[in-house]
Amino acid sequence: MDFQLTGKNCIVLGGSRGIGRAIALGLAAEGANVAICARDEATLHKAERELVQKGVKAYAASCDVADQHALTAFLKAARAALGGVDILVHNASALAVGPGLDDWNASLAVDLMAAVHACEQVIPWLLEQGSGSIILVSSISGLECDPTPDYGYTAAKAALIAYAKKLAVMHAAQGLRVNAIAPGSTEFPEGIWAQLKVHQPEVYQMAKSSIPAGRLGSAEEIADVAVFLASPRAQWINGECISIDGAQHRGMR
Repeated sequence: MDFQLTGKNCIVLGGSRGIGRAIALGLAAEGANVAICARDEATLHKAERELVQKGVKAYAASCDVADQHALTAFLKAARAALGGVDILVHNASALAVGPGLDDWNASLAVDLMAAVHACEQVIPWLLEQGSGSIILVSSISGLECDPTPDYGYTAAKAALIAYAKKLAVMHAAQGLRVNAIAPGSTEFPEGIWAQLKVHQPEVYQMAKSSIPAGRLGSAEEIADVAVFLASPRAQWINGECISIDGAQHRGMR
């Protein structure tokens, strides 16, 4: 299937590793130009080199998306470097899964408000050209609750889903599509589940046993759905949240 992404200009926030990197590379593999940001410069520029190897235009810059001014500057620089913006993917997460107020503040600042600030900046550009697609990366934690005290993380991820729906309703008539995806437990090198597999195997096994397929997902499996959803081939999908979890959340209590 031709995803009709050749020459499209995409921005992926939190695009240096894991799911964000896989989405960025998936878009580039379809011929799209990609700009990415993250805080760690080593992984960021490694991902940038991988994008360039796909034969597309790439731009990467270090950015703390919780800093609204820094985020705005990155978005403007990315637009200038690529020559426009057609797709925005918000994948950045603080991964603040504790019960404290600091965890709440981090989740709200990075997972939720960075998405709001990015959308406020990018949506006028998309409306001006009469088309565009936005993907907000949520989590199955935003769909169902498990017995862990990740209050702020869960609330922020649920808010992302509601925000995507609201933006879709408000802007569908102007050619804008906004959707969310909700990954389940996803394993990739140096990610949280890879670390738990080594240091807290009982937690890893508990998550694994909660998935009907008997394994965790991969970043590439999440990216495959995100790339399709962002593409013109998904033009009649708007205001949706698609879970990508091997039915994991169906069994959450």
